[in-house]
Amino acid sequence: MSRKGNCRDNAPMERFFGTIKTENLHHYRSGTREQAKQVAFEYIEVLYNRIRRHAKIGNQIPPEFATRCYATTAT
Repeated sequence: MSRKGNCRDNAPMERFFGTIKTENLHHYRSGTREQAKQVAFEYIEVLYNRIRRHAKIGNQIPPEFATRCYATTAT
C-alpha cells in the first residue's frame, strides 16, 4: 500500500462500487438493511461473478476463463 492521499490504492474497489451502484443498487428501494444486503449479494454472486463478462480476462465469463485456464495448465 502506498501513503495516505495516493488514490491508486483503492481505485479498483472504487470502480467496482461504482459499477454495482449504477448497474444494480440505484434501481432498488430497499426497506431494510437486510434487503439491501441481499440485493447486493445476489448481484455480486450471481450476475457479477458468474454471468457478466470481464474485460480483463478477454471478455469471457469467469467460469469459462477458469475452465480454459485449468485445461491449459493440466496438459
